[in-house]
Amino acid sequence: MQQRNRGSILEPVESAKQSFCDVSALEAGHIALADEMFITNAVPGKVTTAPSLSYLIRHSDNGQTVVFDLGIRKDWENYPPIVVERVKKTYPVNIPQDAAESLVKGGISPSDITYVCLSHCHFDHIGDTRPFTNSIFLVGGACQSLFTPGYPADPKASFASDLLPAGRTTYFNTGDWKPIGPFPRSLDFFGDGSLYIIDAPGHLAGHINILARTSADGGWVYLAGDSAHHWNLVTLESAIATGHPGHVHNCAHENQELAEEHILRINALMKIPRVRVLLAHDEPFYSKNKDGPSFWPGKIPSL
Repeated sequence: MQQRNRGSILEPVESAKQSFCDVSALEAGHIALADEMFITNAVPGKVTTAPSLSYLIRHSDNGQTVVFDLGIRKDWENYPPIVVERVKKTYPVNIPQDAAESLVKGGISPSDITYVCLSHCHFDHIGDTRPFTNSIFLVGGACQSLFTPGYPADPKASFASDLLPAGRTTYFNTGDWKPIGPFPRSLDFFGDGSLYIIDAPGHLAGHINILARTSADGGWVYLAGDSAHHWNLVTLESAIATGHPGHVHNCAHENQELAEEHILRINALMKIPRVRVLLAHDEPFYSKNKDGPSFWPGKIPSL
């Protein structure tokens, strides 16, 4: 393991042989998010048109690729009926280009992706899994509870039972994972310190994040999924909003207390030099970088 871990401080070991990852943003649709659903002290009535980002991760040495999240599927009307109604009533979407199309446009086929890692199984992250015909799917093990029985066996279920391909899905057991930086549970996925799967509890069963090393000498990017839906949460300028009628739970998270604890860990991570944090619905990042070199076939610059 190519780092020393002291409490909440991540200290990379500099080595010319250290493996790392190139990370590229992928267009994967847009979603309208009412700020009042997610943050306290929101501007009344303000709706943010946010991206639902995917990311292509390429290992520097072994040639393997990981796509983290798949955004929104273009034919969203084919989600389970309860999800379709939720989109119509609460979360309007627009998908000019989905994750698979973004990959092809940049010169790689979905069938050539080694792994697809889903932060969690909400509709705006699962996209369309069908084009990824040869990929191993990686998900938090706790998400299995969402598919018992799933749709259509349960016509009111939010999660389609055929989402994750049988025989090509790895369900992580986070119980024996090791600490890294401020996070109590992580998996050194390639075994070389280049990419860590992070247990990110609170939002939905099985929610995971990715911490990827972006240079041999100590740059990092943290892909936070839905740990927070607005940057004011990560900076601690706002708290998680509660009680909105559009929520399935009391707030945007299944377990508010665990979500708040994880947000504090991300806030601590941001204070470490050369760490970039990106949210799945990172409107500031998207507005600054759309159509630019941070999107595939370009890559996000390492800090």
